[in-house]
Order: sequence, then C-alpha cells, then structure tokens
Amino acid sequence: MSRKPDQTGHTDTTSLENFLRPIVEQFGCDLEAADVTPAGRRRLLRVLVDRDGGISLDDVADVTRAISKALDADDIMGDGAYTLEVSSPGVDRPLTLPRHWRRNVRRLVAVTLNSGGKVTGRIKSASEEAAELDVNGKARTVAYADVAKAKVQIEFNRAAGNDTEPSISGGETPADGTVEEN
Repeated sequence: MSRKPDQTGHTDTTSLENFLRPIVEQFGCDLEAADVTPAGRRRLLRVLVDRDGGISLDDVADVTRAISKALDADDIMGDGAYTLEVSSPGVDRPLTLPRHWRRNVRRLVAVTLNSGGKVTGRIKSASEEAAELDVNGKARTVAYADVAKAKVQIEFNRAAGNDTEPSISGGETPADGTVEEN
C-alpha cells in the first residue's frame, strides 16, 4: 500500500496514523487521532496526542517539532501546502478506549448503555474490560462492551476537599487549556 497522497492531495488516514504513531510514541504519548481536512487552498493536518498523567504545552511543542521534521523528510503529505496542528483531545472527548477511562479516574462521567439506560458516576478504577463507578455512594461495574456512549462531565463547583485529581507533571496547565479550581 502506498503512503503517497492520491491525485486529489488526500492522504490515507491509516497510512498517516501508521507514519505518525512511532514518532509520537518516542515521547511516551499515544496517538489518539490524525486527520487531514481541506482548509481553503491548504489542508489542515490535525494530530491529537495524550498520555497517562496528561500532556503539557512543552510536550505538545516537542511532539510538534518531531512530527514537522519527519513530515519535511517524507512525501506522505505530498507537494501541496498544509498546516500542522498538534493538541490534546481535551476533557470533552468521548471515552472509547480503556486508557481513556484510566486517564479519567476520579472524574464524573455520564454513560449511556447499549440497553438505553443511563448511569452517572465517578470513575473509581478502570481495567481493560470495565470501569468501576461510584454511583451515589454505591459501586457499579460497567463493562465497556455495554457502553454506547460515555463522556466526562465538567464540574465547575466541585466540593472542596476533592483535590485528589491526577496532576499534570510539573504543575502545568493541561494542553487543552482546562483549569479546575477547588
């Protein structure tokens, strides 16, 4: 399979992700998504990266430089002009993989089950198959296979004393710009 863009300048997403993944992993990060979209006469290459413990703006800058250098040395994006944008997915992304659940332990989530039921609770723990939620003081295990949709709920008025959130290394603001205050 060729990694080159087709005649319309569109790069195959799977090839692009396979190209970018080892670059991103050098920094201890996971490639969450890579997408190329038209943006006027240019194209926008949007790359989302994350890792356990969060990702800082300095981390994003390091990953951006490495991706830019690799793209300059390869023809995967073709000859057309493009803009590279690297960021973290942000708190509002859906929880679709076990690592997403693990990275959000102690956060409040709203879950829609395949059966149509809804559950809102705080993630107590997450394994490769299921998450344990605290739902109004009672433990409830939710298997990922039973989840139709799950999303972190943003809490602006979280009760004081709940400062056990996972911290960003170095005390920096997360790359998505979110700041939680207790």
